[in-house]
Amino acid sequence: MTRKTFRENMKALEKEIINQGEMVNVALDRSVDALRSLDVIKAEKVITDDRLINKKRWDIEEQCINLLATQQPVATDLRELIAVLSISTDLERMGDHAEGIGKIVIMHGDNPLIKPLVDIPRMAEKASDMLTRSIEAFINKDVKAAKAICNEDDEVDMLYDQIYRELLSYMIEDPKIITRGTYLLWAAHNLERIADRVTNICERIVFLVSGSMEKVKVSNY
Repeated sequence: MTRKTFRENMKALEKEIINQGEMVNVALDRSVDALRSLDVIKAEKVITDDRLINKKRWDIEEQCINLLATQQPVATDLRELIAVLSISTDLERMGDHAEGIGKIVIMHGDNPLIKPLVDIPRMAEKASDMLTRSIEAFINKDVKAAKAICNEDDEVDMLYDQIYRELLSYMIEDPKIITRGTYLLWAAHNLERIADRVTNICERIVFLVSGSMEKVKVSNY
């Protein structure tokens, strides 16, 4: 395999990562929409489609292993392959978190939400935006953007803590809603974990470019 062919294969893998990221964003948006309207059909679609995100991860891994075996890459080429493997795994786990929200919708059943959702959709919107830009940063090998995105995770953490305190106060006031309040806490936690996995992607970008592993996020929260 020539150097040109190797680069063509890497470009193809980048496109696969972009596609997997888009699949995760669709699952994330759909899961939160399902939660907001308690739409079981939409939730079941998220759960069913998660297998496609999983399959995408295994397809990418197979391609990476094939390139590792046939090319034995070193230096930047090796780091790029490792980055693709790591990012695809994090994307697959994000899909699992979206699937988790879908399962929460089904567990919630016909009972009404204890309150209209405000901060959970805000969390989802922020996490989705961070994810989209992290994939762009990976494609562009943009360390500056990756580091900036990492620090935006504080905004998601703050929203999660706000949701936690608010739901806890509701549940203390009315113990009969504890189960439904807990479901919303679980949903918020899934979103918080998605944002955390975006920071993993950003740290992998820094490793790809610099060759050194470092904790990128500098939290002021």
